Amino acid sequence: MTPARVDIVDDDADHLSALADLVETAGYRVRAFATAGDLLAALSEPSDMIISDLRMPVMDGIALIRALRERAVTVPVVLLTGHGDVAHAVEAIRAGADDFLEKPYDSAHLLSVIRRTTEAEAARREVARLQDELGQRDQASILGRSRAMRALRDRIAALASVDLDVLITGETGTGKELAARAIHAGSARAGGPFVALNCAALSEATVETTLFGHGAGVFAHDATGRAGKLEAADGGTLMLDEVETMPPAIQAKLLRVLQERSVERIGETVPRPLDIRVIATTKASLRVQEGFRPDLYFRLAGIELTTPTLREAGEDIPLIFAHYAQLAARRYGRSDPDLPWPQRQKLRRMAWPGNVRELKASAEAYALGLFDLPAAGGGSPGALTLADRVADFEAREIAAVLDAHVGNTLRAAETLGLPRRTLNDKMRRYGLSSAPETES
Repeated sequence: MTPARVDIVDDDADHLSALADLVETAGYRVRAFATAGDLLAALSEPSDMIISDLRMPVMDGIALIRALRERAVTVPVVLLTGHGDVAHAVEAIRAGADDFLEKPYDSAHLLSVIRRTTEAEAARREVARLQDELGQRDQASILGRSRAMRALRDRIAALASVDLDVLITGETGTGKELAARAIHAGSARAGGPFVALNCAALSEATVETTLFGHGAGVFAHDATGRAGKLEAADGGTLMLDEVETMPPAIQAKLLRVLQERSVERIGETVPRPLDIRVIATTKASLRVQEGFRPDLYFRLAGIELTTPTLREAGEDIPLIFAHYAQLAARRYGRSDPDLPWPQRQKLRRMAWPGNVRELKASAEAYALGLFDLPAAGGGSPGALTLADRVADFEAREIAAVLDAHVGNTLRAAETLGLPRRTLNDKMRRYGLSSAPETES
């Protein structure tokens, strides 16, 4: 996959050069700018993250963030300063910064922030693109006909019908946020806000005010106060992504909020009532996670959902790959890419440690001619045997008819003019799956 692009802005030429070398050595694509104006002039080429010095002449880091937001640029921004304090941190977060680090910073910590921020941005773009491509009705749909994906859809439908907090566990790239959005979209709260907070992308100094908000006069130059993410989600759903990274002190305050369904802003003593549903996601088991409060785990894990890996839904790999390849091709004005049957089988045998996120990125690259599938039998795609070509055609026809009948094998067999047993035999041969038998 293409490495994330990180843009760096600093008027200190020596620090800019050293920081650019550090980030580039870590494997990221880097662009360095001496002024905020230079970066704004280069916005036509998108970035995955911006690191900016806070104090710069003409346009400082906070002014840069405001200029980006005025241009509707939502790229995450991390600010660096040698003069940092809580007031500056709050002002930066209010302006839209995703994090705030003081110089001299620890290089390992900075690279950890970059990794978490770029991963979170990739996930956000994935969901946003799915919303644009599939429309509001399908934006939270879960692709796949495998037993694992059917079970996931059934579980999501069941959870959407009850108004209880949920803990979603799954490996990176398995669509935990997509599942959370699907639960929200299918629930009675669908008309309310869906607020997502990536706990890993926030520093310990800013997570509290971001989550709980603060009262008037708590911080300098702030006479009105500000609502946090909890209040922003009132009437809807709050998703706490990577909840295992939440600091212990904040876990204790969150537990109280979940128990009492009210929140006290920082600096206030009067609780504000909340009508929210909390969906937390995690890559690790919170039951054994060091530093995570057991009482908060049991509060969140009253209902649990696990998103399956592609290893558990292998038969869906060609379907999902073809789906995202077609979306990418249409987005860039290309014709639908060809995906011969032998190549579909090769896809199923490939390892996808990044799960759907990795599969999707490869499918999009394939649609643009930037990713080559393994050739069948080690030869070129054009060297398929006649038997391969016949199997490819037959598999495509059966898959198309199954899609048209939403996986109903009885209707598909009637359309194809085949006995149902024969159709089932061919489906097993080609690795095709159907809807649950209750639908036939």
